[in-house]
Amino acid sequence: MVFNPIELGKKVAHVVCKGNRRLYHRFRGGSFYGGIATADVVGCNLRCAFCWSWRSSHLVPENSKLMMPEEVASKLIEIACKRGYRLARITGGEPTLCPEHLLKVIDILNQEGLLFILETNGILLGYEKELAKEIAKRDVFVRVSIKAPTPRAFSKVTGASEEFFEYPFKAFENLLEAGHPVKMMRAAIVLGYGSKKDYAKLLEKLASIHPELVDVEWEVITLYPSVKRRLEKMGLLPSVYSLP
Repeated sequence: MVFNPIELGKKVAHVVCKGNRRLYHRFRGGSFYGGIATADVVGCNLRCAFCWSWRSSHLVPENSKLMMPEEVASKLIEIACKRGYRLARITGGEPTLCPEHLLKVIDILNQEGLLFILETNGILLGYEKELAKEIAKRDVFVRVSIKAPTPRAFSKVTGASEEFFEYPFKAFENLLEAGHPVKMMRAAIVLGYGSKKDYAKLLEKLASIHPELVDVEWEVITLYPSVKRRLEKMGLLPSVYSLP
């Protein structure tokens, strides 16, 4: 049965957000973007069949801990300083579920000269213009993940109702309306769930919002053993993939 990701997000936030604290389960460095300090968060408002981090985005790991924004930022700054990074991110779940917490983390990181990479499914940024306005005030590169090229495929792979296919695109519209530079945002499009024509139409849709949004990142699903078994069981193996 399909679900409303806004309502699911509220239910998940009730578990993973307590006041201005949020659940995290890991901190690490990483080679993505040429080197980035990374915090792995708990909780998401989608249920993507190909999610590599479903144990933390759909469940609450035993080692997870509620943390204040200052604690999170301190750990990310420490990792960045030790490794010479200038970037930081929160990943593994949906960062925007606890907006006040997220914005405070970003503020502290920006004060330390770090650029924050917001990896998001775009649902809440498309739903809440005020959140997009707050993001636009900060030094943030927004990477919006587009899970599939059509509403039907989106619903199949995420579990969400087809109408929410539009929300990542509304996220770009809201950010641009709020004055966020187009050079500071990008669509990351998951391959393997549509035809060439479907993906061409998707690019046209992005171009209609802003011509520079056609500079996209193509995302290929890695078939880790657990991911492959899950996709096979659901009949959702992508036509394009990579092996671990």
